[in-house]
Amino acid sequence: QALLAESGGGSVHTGGSLRLSCTISGDTSGSDCMGWFRQVPGEEREGVAGIEADGSTDYADSVLGRFTISQDNAKKTLYLQMNSLKPEDTAIYYCAVVPCRPTDSVLTIMEEEFGVWGQGTQVTVSS
Repeated sequence: QALLAESGGGSVHTGGSLRLSCTISGDTSGSDCMGWFRQVPGEEREGVAGIEADGSTDYADSVLGRFTISQDNAKKTLYLQMNSLKPEDTAIYYCAVVPCRPTDSVLTIMEEEFGVWGQGTQVTVSS
């Protein structure tokens, strides 16, 4: 069973930046894709960034050009650099490891709630 732990959330003003980190440990076999999703309590989760099986990255339209996903394989850490933050980015952010599927993006797989995710980290953006 994989274990994930997110950190780096916080409160910023519009236009600010945050860098989220996710340490991954345990058995991730069968879940070779990874990414970040966010969720506002009471609403459906939204996949925001993912790394596909071929190493390519995928972003939700709402964050394209502002967020960057990256990974450090040696440290088994996943990152999400978030720039030009907006109030609508306010949510709990989760990292996840999911099984890759050739027919669906990592964002879709995360939104279908497959895989393993951490406890989340709160991001609050105020105007």
